[in-house]
Amino acid sequence: MNPKLKAATIFKDNCENFFFILPAFAIFCVFYIYPFMNMILLSFHEWPGIGPMRFIGLSNYTELMKDKLWWSSLWHAGYITLIALIFQNALAFALALACDREIRMKRFYRLVFFIPPVLSEVVVGLIWNWILNPEMQNGQYIGLLNHVLYASGFPQLVHNWLGDPKTALTTIAIVNSWKGFGWGFIMLLAGLQTIDRQLYEAAMIDGAGPWKTFTNVIIPLMLPVMLVVVILTILGCMQVFVLILSMVNEGLVNHTDVPVLRILSSMSATNRFGYACAEAVNFGMILVCISFITKKLSDKVKNA
Repeated sequence: MNPKLKAATIFKDNCENFFFILPAFAIFCVFYIYPFMNMILLSFHEWPGIGPMRFIGLSNYTELMKDKLWWSSLWHAGYITLIALIFQNALAFALALACDREIRMKRFYRLVFFIPPVLSEVVVGLIWNWILNPEMQNGQYIGLLNHVLYASGFPQLVHNWLGDPKTALTTIAIVNSWKGFGWGFIMLLAGLQTIDRQLYEAAMIDGAGPWKTFTNVIIPLMLPVMLVVVILTILGCMQVFVLILSMVNEGLVNHTDVPVLRILSSMSATNRFGYACAEAVNFGMILVCISFITKKLSDKVKNA
């Protein structure tokens, strides 16, 4: 074939392929790339939301480094994430292992375990507000948890779980883990079902017990799936805020504040859109770094 004709044919094919993805690419640029670049540009300005912008350089970032409330909110989000990594993923893995076996009604269990994550965060917050309600009516506690504790003979455990700054954040972290474990459960269960059953039979023939099979067969083969679950857990929990808004009143805002709420507060409460963009950029960089470090640590564990 003539080289010029061949080059023209390749160019035509590439143009046709590009036109196929052009609508999606245009939507991505308009709704993702442009807002992202504009946010970075706005972080170097002082802007109340209406009117002209005033360029202030790195002043927003300098102020952010000294903002104790911002770093406190990051600590709160990290604490919620830590509880999720330990409690949520451990529960998801244990239930996935149970449902991977031949047990009765395992399809029913899969459905039940996936109900919490598909519920609205506002609905979950309202439900748990009722469960944790510390008020009394007609001599009985309104909240289910305190009512059960009192009726079971443990009145000393009755507590205002969401009203006490010492327990509010931990309570939110546990509720968040309860709501989110279903996603990890589905992904881990799917990963377990890809493991060849002959490997279990080979391990049994070699005399390996349940623990040896778990550590030498299941864990190594599940590491890629577990890495994805860990990264998604970190990214999801670090950005939680709707659940907190629906569970906590304004009096505990500094005790349960998270980065997204701080960004929202900077925009709505103080009309400092430039400072809010600086917070968002800083938060995004932290999430990228955490994901990168997690990936590197996982690669080292797999190659060890």
